[in-house]
Amino acid sequence: MMSQGTPTVLKRICDRKLEEIADRKRLVTLDDLRVRAASQDQARGFRRALQSHIDAGTPGVIAEVKKASPSKGVIREDFDAAWIANSYAQGGAACLSVLTDIDFFQGADEYLRKARAACELPVLRKDFTLDAYQIWEARALGADAILLIVACLDDAQMHDLFEEACEAQLDVLVEVHDRHELDRALALDLDLIGINNRDLHTFDTDLNTTLNLLDHVPSGVTVVTESGLHTADDMRLMLEQRVSTFLIGESFMRQPSPGDALADMVLAATR
Repeated sequence: MMSQGTPTVLKRICDRKLEEIADRKRLVTLDDLRVRAASQDQARGFRRALQSHIDAGTPGVIAEVKKASPSKGVIREDFDAAWIANSYAQGGAACLSVLTDIDFFQGADEYLRKARAACELPVLRKDFTLDAYQIWEARALGADAILLIVACLDDAQMHDLFEEACEAQLDVLVEVHDRHELDRALALDLDLIGINNRDLHTFDTDLNTTLNLLDHVPSGVTVVTESGLHTADDMRLMLEQRVSTFLIGESFMRQPSPGDALADMVLAATR
């Protein structure tokens, strides 16, 4: 599945995720998940929501509902997924990203359900997608999009999961960290690429990760810059390079009102 160069932390997360998937399959069958997925309302259009912000000339922010991370521990003690989602919606977010990984991010499927029910925004299920089972699980939960992390997958898996997500009528954010992963991702018929500025070996962030890959992304593919965006200056830097979609979580989640923090950042970056 992963190369020898795969970061140790990521490998540990994926190994645990495979155990979790096996446990879940024993409780709920794939056929049952497909039935549940079919009963969900129509997907809200994650990619479309981002494009509407781009067309309007405003930053398209995927605001993250995130309680904790492996590198930072608990980020927000007073965690209410529904309240946070509504705050983001009021603050002008284009979409939501909700962490559902339990063991490493203290996430939960219920957080996604509550966040999506609290607003009208499309929701990305932020998890480590390794099996088609998770795609139908995501749709059964009400998710509108999923994440595929190239570093976790070989080319065949990545292709098969991408096609499965399209069948489930989910948008796909394909995440890369370097040029090699970008080239692999572009073999897919994708329209969204996430560039993660975090080095998965050291956990340091460098916004140049996005800037250095921009020239290698073809026109028609929207770049979402992820991680390490903390200030209006960070957002302005990206906007000046025609990157107008952002996935931001930690800097908002540490503020009393995440939605106000979002609105303030966008206002300061665009004035």
